[in-house]
Amino acid sequence: MRSIWNGAISFGLVSIPIKLVNATESHSISFRQIHIGDGGRVRYRKVCELDGEEVPTAEIGKGYEEADGSIIPITDEDLAQLPIATAKTIEIVSFVPADQIDPLQMDAAYYLAASGATAAKPYTLLREALKRSRKVAIAKYALRGRERLGMLRVVDDVIAMHGLLWPDEIRVPEGVAPEGEVSVREAELDLADALMATLGEVDMDSLRDDYREAVEAMVAAKAGGETVVAPGPPAEGAGAQVIDLMAALENSVRAAKASRAEAGAAAPPEAEGAGAEVTPIRRKKAAAGTGAAAPKAVGGKKSTTSAAGAGAGTAKKSTAAAAAKKKAGAAAAKKTASAKAADAKPARAAAKKAVTPRKRSSA
Repeated sequence: MRSIWNGAISFGLVSIPIKLVNATESHSISFRQIHIGDGGRVRYRKVCELDGEEVPTAEIGKGYEEADGSIIPITDEDLAQLPIATAKTIEIVSFVPADQIDPLQMDAAYYLAASGATAAKPYTLLREALKRSRKVAIAKYALRGRERLGMLRVVDDVIAMHGLLWPDEIRVPEGVAPEGEVSVREAELDLADALMATLGEVDMDSLRDDYREAVEAMVAAKAGGETVVAPGPPAEGAGAQVIDLMAALENSVRAAKASRAEAGAAAPPEAEGAGAEVTPIRRKKAAAGTGAAAPKAVGGKKSTTSAAGAGAGTAKKSTAAAAAKKKAGAAAAKKTASAKAADAKPARAAAKKAVTPRKRSSA
């Protein structure tokens, strides 16, 4: 990898020659500006305001603009002669626990490579000291015309440096939080915890830039003369305001469980047990008088009287919803069922008498 800066790490009286290498790279797809009419490239040209001519990069320098609009030229030699120790040195000023660094301060990331054989020993010393202390080093350095703040830590067997924003460059989040007091119930927090446990962890190496891949596929299709099919309309309700937060959380937990089951992934231990279960909200009990439970059958036979009673119960339920003129018909049906039950009583008694075994006379 090509170095972008050469200097040294100042670790007390120890100086470690190093090279600064970019630790990250951008894979985003860049587009060119074109003239829609004919597809020609649209380019930006750097033109001098005084003579109106285009200026090549080699003839472009730096200048500071005063309040009245006048320009003061600044050369690289002027910057190199500034009386600061960090012009070519990463000066370590302290060692602090990593959790004291606010992630909002983190900026670009770099690898620090030992420059030459003589740098191997002090480089390894600093690396192992950082490992054993479990701390990070806070340093100051100058890069691209300004002094910066950095954090040194160990990544594998390499010392990495994260550029940090200065504390006064972090904006106070005024007016960002929701206005007014918002209360959250314990049941909602329990469901949120269950959803977090069900989603579990993710292998960071498995995450991919789906947007970039979709753009690359679209560009390849257009280059091959294929027709690009526009995606269908978004699913109904996507982006709609959540009305029932509890229902949304319950549905989210169910969907997450189903997704993990389809993927064949085992749920994490914390996702199992009562904490990850969804308890349905109990509905109000039905109003009384909607019908009585059917009586149990006696002796394996269905009682005619019970059937008549069930018929009467059904008739009563219908009466509650029907008009008043149906009451007479229901009463007649009940009377008929009772009459049939009375007629069937002698027959049942005779049948019972026929099957009753006779008592044996004593010898």
